[in-house]
Amino acid sequence: MVLAELFYSFLKIGIFSFGGGYCMLPLIQNEIITKHNWINLDTFIDIIATSQMTPGPIAINSATFIGFQLGGVMGSAINTFGVILFPAIIVMILSNYVEKFKDSKLINDIFSGLRPALVGLILASAFTVGRTAIFNIQTLLIAVSIFVVINKTKTHPILAIVLSGVLGAAIL
Repeated sequence: MVLAELFYSFLKIGIFSFGGGYCMLPLIQNEIITKHNWINLDTFIDIIATSQMTPGPIAINSATFIGFQLGGVMGSAINTFGVILFPAIIVMILSNYVEKFKDSKLINDIFSGLRPALVGLILASAFTVGRTAIFNIQTLLIAVSIFVVINKTKTHPILAIVLSGVLGAAIL
């Protein structure tokens, strides 16, 4: 595999992803699993889990971990640069116009139209990951328990991750 392919793949992901890291996951999955078959779905889910547990945005962490998996340190650097290049350029350009257009009806309408698409992308990613990660009744119970605990008690995500690990070790 050529490092240029990695860069190009993650440059495309950075260009066409709107709404944050979770919205990028379906694009990353399509590019690295479906299109190039660089890793399998189980490895992808492990990378997502690792990206969640480490500090920083999930999209950049995922790109870095996938790059390392496929091309070592150079792959990490190339993926990370590829995924942030276009958004960084856009932010630098648009930052000059934010104040000018913050009350624009057209801009607000565009963002209102993007929101449902972003929710759909997040749900599609959650379905794909859930379908693979929840492989028996015990893992389903862990997932539901953590979901309920987080939503009812506002438990910190780090505590939820630790609790999930403890439950996994005790039950599985």
